[in-house]
Amino acid sequence: MAKSRSNPGLPIVRAFSAGGVVIRHGHDGPELVLGLRRGERRHPTWSLPKGTPDGDETPEETALREVNEETGLEVRILGTIGDIHYRFVRDGCRIDKTVHYYLMEATGGDLADHDHEFDVVRWVPVGEAEELMRVPTERDIVARALPVAGLA
Repeated sequence: MAKSRSNPGLPIVRAFSAGGVVIRHGHDGPELVLGLRRGERRHPTWSLPKGTPDGDETPEETALREVNEETGLEVRILGTIGDIHYRFVRDGCRIDKTVHYYLMEATGGDLADHDHEFDVVRWVPVGEAEELMRVPTERDIVARALPVAGLA
C-alpha cells in the first residue's frame, strides 16, 4: 500500500465503502461474522464484509446490501461504529478511501448463501476473530463495535 506522499504527482480519487460487524450471542460468548479471502494473495485474509455503493446508495444501504451479498445473511443496523481510512495506488491514481462500519444483527438468511467475494464465511468467537484478522484497522473496528453492542 503506497502512501500518497510517495506519489505526489498522481491524481487523488476519493472513494468510500460501507460494511458491518454482525454480532450474535453464541453459546460461549459473543461471535461475529468473518469471511476468508484466499484468492491470489500470498496469505489468506479473514475480514469483515464491506463493499462499494451501487449508484446513489447511502452508506447504510450499501452496508446492508454488501453484508447480505457477502455473508448470505439478512441483517439490520443497530448502530454506527465509525470509519477507517487508508490510501493506495491503483491504475495511476492515489485512492483515498473511507470505509463506514455499522453494528448489525442477523435477522435471517444463511451463511451458505454467501457470494464469491469470500471463499469461506463463518461465525467466529470475538477472541478468535482478533487473532485471525490481519488488518489492524479492522481489528480496531471490532474493538470499537463491542461497547456499541454492550459487550465491553
